[in-house]
Amino acid sequence: MLIKSSSSGNVEPLPSEITPQAVYEARRDFIRKAAVGAALGSALWELANRQAFAATAAMLPAKANPAFTVPDKPTSFKDATSYNNFYEFGTDKSDPAENAHTLRTRPWTVTIDGEVKKPLTLDLDSLLKLAPLEERVYRMRCVEGWSMVIPWVGYSFSEIIKKAELNGNAKYVEFTSLADPKQMPGVNSRVLRWPYVEGLRIDEANHPLAMLTVGMYGQVLPNQNGAPVRVTVPWKYGFKSAKSIVRIRFVREQPRTSWNDAAPREYGFYSNVNPEVDHPRWSQASERRVGEDGFFQRKRKTLMFNGYNDVARLYAGMDLRRFF
Repeated sequence: MLIKSSSSGNVEPLPSEITPQAVYEARRDFIRKAAVGAALGSALWELANRQAFAATAAMLPAKANPAFTVPDKPTSFKDATSYNNFYEFGTDKSDPAENAHTLRTRPWTVTIDGEVKKPLTLDLDSLLKLAPLEERVYRMRCVEGWSMVIPWVGYSFSEIIKKAELNGNAKYVEFTSLADPKQMPGVNSRVLRWPYVEGLRIDEANHPLAMLTVGMYGQVLPNQNGAPVRVTVPWKYGFKSAKSIVRIRFVREQPRTSWNDAAPREYGFYSNVNPEVDHPRWSQASERRVGEDGFFQRKRKTLMFNGYNDVARLYAGMDLRRFF
């Protein structure tokens, strides 16, 4: 996100002055090293030098899924773990990497309730074992004009829907993030109404692309990237992917979501990547891929639904300018 800050350091940024963004990165060198048992120690050491939490990060047994892989070059690992948006840890891009070490990711439980036949409370190990883990390389797009390519680890969110068995009344799913001021210094700010809440329609959540995410680059999620569990919805702008989730609630009515609540003119509930719908303060027709920096670097043309055209059927007959 782009943040307008006060020189005094005492004034909270207004919601309309903050735009969500996320940057991430790939692990191809690391995977090649980690795949060889003899090289595992040196690979972990290299990773530790690049990211504060990697020294203790556990590797995840994920199998690459070529059906969910884009050919684009992955975004840099350094950007993924040092330039983040996670307002629970501060509004500057460097704040999450600096402050998120205070987040305790074990023990961790996620409550799944609402309009379901089988309410559940699952610990992290149960979530990891709920379905086979896959690595999926997704193209991501941020509302302010950044784009990136990220290798996520997890499985389709539809596995959660199957496990909970919806009762027929559920039309939406609401995600609630942890909001603990003792662990998350940003929760003491007035930037947003806490806890952070996001939501999807059930058919969106049931689409194979929608992902319950527990890792990236073959390892567990770093704290600053939404540990220990988040969602990833690649055809929508990045702020729709809730981080550090503690509750998944299936509901009848469209839930109030944090950014839509804070600045409805700028952040719609659907937030599909749509180059034809401008943000009130800038065009969404082009984007800059993270890692292709430079003032004269040519921007890319933004793709409808971020290039995931299969999801268009979810919105047949809808006016996507009105339901932005």
